[in-house]
Amino acid sequence: MRLRDCGDARALLPEEEILTDPYQLLGVEKTASLDDIRKSYRKLAKKLHPDLNPGNKQAEEEFKQVSTAYDLLSDPDKRAKFDRGEIDATGAERPQQRFYRDFASASDHAYADASGFEDFAAGDDLFAEILRRQAQARANAPGADMHFRLAVDFLDAVNGGTMRLGVPDGGTLEVKIPAGIADAQVLRLRGKGAPGRGTGKPGDALVEVTVRPHRFFTREGDDIHVELPVTLTEAVLGGEVPVPTPTGPVMMRVPKHSNTGAVLRLKGKGVHRQGGGHGDELVRLKVMLPPAPDPELESFLAGWLAGKSYDPRRDMQP
Repeated sequence: MRLRDCGDARALLPEEEILTDPYQLLGVEKTASLDDIRKSYRKLAKKLHPDLNPGNKQAEEEFKQVSTAYDLLSDPDKRAKFDRGEIDATGAERPQQRFYRDFASASDHAYADASGFEDFAAGDDLFAEILRRQAQARANAPGADMHFRLAVDFLDAVNGGTMRLGVPDGGTLEVKIPAGIADAQVLRLRGKGAPGRGTGKPGDALVEVTVRPHRFFTREGDDIHVELPVTLTEAVLGGEVPVPTPTGPVMMRVPKHSNTGAVLRLKGKGVHRQGGGHGDELVRLKVMLPPAPDPELESFLAGWLAGKSYDPRRDMQP
């Protein structure tokens, strides 16, 4: 739907009667002076400006149309060419219409600073103040945030550390990895993004962390899991064995008669918690025989009657 000028009221037109003539869109005669065109545009803009009609898509679309019409008729050269039929309502030299949103991204448009709004600045009214503030905000716009990815070794993620990250302009960022950071977490480096305009603050650098897998450690929440091979002797007789942890090896006592799959807990040897303290390390035992055949062991087992009578699969009967 589009608008028809009906004095003070503007009635809706069906789609087949869309107004394209800039004079009709602004509601002025072809003989109107530049001052009349400015007054008409200002009156319409005060009614239709998106800041004064938040969420109203129809008002936003109408504002685009009247802005395009004003852009053409306020330029004496363009207006003369249009009146002579040398260009259409969009302007022959332009591939498409310029809507009000386009003004915000162009660096050389008439409204890049407050001077472009001098025609509307007479008096202390709300619309003029909105335009002034918009111009000032664009001139001092904050910089954009910049996004990066950083691959971190498993132990660096658990223990923390400092890394350097290369950025597109050839520089580097120093990234402090907090102890206990998890895969896919994002670190914010304030003020390390794109520079702002004028007095605008620079944006931030947002660094998404990717944790590389470890060859024997895994992580579940704040706990570390590891599978520990033990000998048959250690499993049967028990004893102290060295166990790797993220901060270095420690000695752990294996109870007598431990089986493959038994899980032992090392308190406080897991991941640093944000609220304080650490998770645990869970050690799953795996009984391993020597890689080469052992005749002595084979001879013992051949005569071990208790070993022959024991059925570890008794609970698997259908």
